[in-house]
Amino acid sequence: MLSKKINLNFLFKHQDFLITIGLILWFSIYNVLEIGGQIWTVYISSIVSIAICLLPVLVFSFYKVQLKTKLSKDKYLLYWLLCFLLLLPVFTFVCAYFELGNFDSFIFISAAICAFLLEILLGANHYYRKKVQHIKWIKKIGLENSVLITIVLLSITISVMAVSSLNNPAYDKKDNLLIGFELSPEKLGENFGLFIGFFIQFLVMYLCGYLLFLINNRFLVSKILKEKGLLIYLLSLATTIAILYPLLAQFLISLPINNVFGRDIFGENPFDTENAVGAIAIMLISLPIVLALQWGKQNNQILSLEKEKSQSELDLLKQQLNPHFFFNTLNNLYALSLQKSEKTSESILQLSELMRYTIYKGQEKTVPLTQELKYLEDYIQLQQIRLKKPLSFKFEQQITNPNVNIAPLLLIVFIENAFKHGIELAEDSAYLNLSIISNDKELYFSCENSFDAEEISETKGIGIDNLKKRLDLLYPNKHTLKFTSVNNIFKGELNLELA
Repeated sequence: MLSKKINLNFLFKHQDFLITIGLILWFSIYNVLEIGGQIWTVYISSIVSIAICLLPVLVFSFYKVQLKTKLSKDKYLLYWLLCFLLLLPVFTFVCAYFELGNFDSFIFISAAICAFLLEILLGANHYYRKKVQHIKWIKKIGLENSVLITIVLLSITISVMAVSSLNNPAYDKKDNLLIGFELSPEKLGENFGLFIGFFIQFLVMYLCGYLLFLINNRFLVSKILKEKGLLIYLLSLATTIAILYPLLAQFLISLPINNVFGRDIFGENPFDTENAVGAIAIMLISLPIVLALQWGKQNNQILSLEKEKSQSELDLLKQQLNPHFFFNTLNNLYALSLQKSEKTSESILQLSELMRYTIYKGQEKTVPLTQELKYLEDYIQLQQIRLKKPLSFKFEQQITNPNVNIAPLLLIVFIENAFKHGIELAEDSAYLNLSIISNDKELYFSCENSFDAEEISETKGIGIDNLKKRLDLLYPNKHTLKFTSVNNIFKGELNLELA
């Protein structure tokens, strides 16, 4: 399990590097498509040559995550510009000039351009996932509306190119208008009515395919396939196509656009098998996309429910924790008031600070480690006031980064447990040894206290149970919790992965 997790972390961390490797492999495949003889020799040579050409990109993409983490935005941008605008052109020029591996310079230049465009694409995707996709109106667009928008834009584009191709001898021949990659605002203005006619007809033509997509997405996959199984889905698909394709084909045959382009796009017979194949193709091509989106939607719902469940459990645990601490500290004040101690007022003020931390900081996801440690020290100081015997107390701290964040009110449970079940019950002197070792990535905490096995309460408190549940929710698979009891010494140990 751990090995699998490490492998996945490596893949996610270096995904841009692996995608760049894929780009190199595709260019190498292109190099051997039309050769004979030593194919694998040429293929390996091509991989090495293109990899040398793209070496700056490979190095940058491999360390990209580390650079983003450790460098400021300005320094990261400087490294990016150095890689893609200086080193990549230099490496490309050298490889192309010397025709490295006896490959044409076109290969190196094309690979470099594609690597640059790939970096732009990956950057845009990262920005989209981080910023854009969380915008509410974008999230509401969905697949169906995205396909519909694409159809409208495609219809407009083809119609503009068709009108721009008019009276061009290369495209406009007698009763045979071809659509060229042309854009002529002048022709578009002169033939705007024709443009509207083209646009409507192309839009209607694509909407017929969109209708099949909707039926597949909303009914056949989500209802039939999900509830009735694959066989009934395939039979329902065949029945749907048998009903619709002749009707849609007959409608499309009647469109005037068929005559403009000098050929009958859908034939003269609406029952032509090519029309059926086209309808089947739309259904089958859209099937993997629809299945993936259906799975994604269902998976998001499951994750959302699990998150809500975890948050509800965590809130409940916090509600249990606060009264637990509150009642313990009230017992301390009650003991002081019976003794008419002068420290009562000071202790009440100290208790208010502790309760403020518990109520407000305890609701936050994380707090700086320094605040948590100050809370522990104040708590211990308050507890020592009412002890019958002196407490031998040590707190060893080895902390490289005191501002590292930790979930609040985790460590206090060890100390509460030590006082309630060990130190408070001691007839003789007691001791409490705490130790914490922490860096940016890990934290180790131990709490060792004396206890009297004969005097210890048999009633189990809720503190340790809450701690275990909270750790499972807050640090799943990222913590170890251990309790040992030997020779009247109780020790609790906690290891946390903070990063």
